[in-house]
Amino acid sequence: MNYYQQKIINNLLERKLYFFIAVTFTIAITIGSLIPVTNVIELPSVKFIDKILHFTAYFTLTVSWLFAYYKSLKLYNKGFLIAIVLFVYGIIIEVLQGVLTTYRQADLLDIIANLIGIVTAWVFFNKIYHKNRMK
Repeated sequence: MNYYQQKIINNLLERKLYFFIAVTFTIAITIGSLIPVTNVIELPSVKFIDKILHFTAYFTLTVSWLFAYYKSLKLYNKGFLIAIVLFVYGIIIEVLQGVLTTYRQADLLDIIANLIGIVTAWVFFNKIYHKNRMK
């Protein structure tokens, strides 16, 4: 096997790994958002911590999906499309919390925290991606 064939195989394996990680994060967020949380002590700061968790979860989710497709992100719009899809996914999860569960509730502030995480990740990724692309 020559150098170029090996490089193609490595790139394919890398993309599959990133895709697996992104799917795993998506499943984990879906399950974590819909299962009951037991033994939670209600403190005033819990609401704030919850928003940090939403920001972190959606930041990580966005970065994982952007890495899953970064080799094929030849157009700026593909990364934007990933961000839009994840935002809609976050809204759907919030609606499902309000409709399917009695132990969770939909919260507009959660959606805003998700959006801030998505936008931050998208901007962060684009800065790094374009910086490395210019080399």
